[in-house]
Amino acid sequence: MTDGATGAPDASTVEVLRRVKAVEAEWETKLRAAREDADQGVRRAREEADATVKAVAAEAEAEKAQRLAAGRTAAEAEAEAIQREGEKAADGLRSAGGKKPSDRSDELLEAVLGPYARD
Repeated sequence: MTDGATGAPDASTVEVLRRVKAVEAEWETKLRAAREDADQGVRRAREEADATVKAVAAEAEAEKAQRLAAGRTAAEAEAEAIQREGEKAADGLRSAGGKKPSDRSDELLEAVLGPYARD
């Protein structure tokens, strides 16, 4: 492996070392490329996850606003129906004859408030 006269490595040993060095350099390049690909994949996955979370949050916010509006509309309709019913009952009591309005206050309150009049 070494030349006995000069102590230098022979040509075949030098060639083997050059090939080993070339293979090491090739694998380092491949490893670096694989790491970069993995990093890019992780970045893409994070960006996609962030975009998905933002989209779902926006969708949830829109649905929340829609449900609140529907609930508000239903509550307003129910309140109007209750008010109409109370006014109708009050008109019926007002038109009933025989007692003075001050004598009919309990009847009027019961007609307007229904079961809550007794509380």
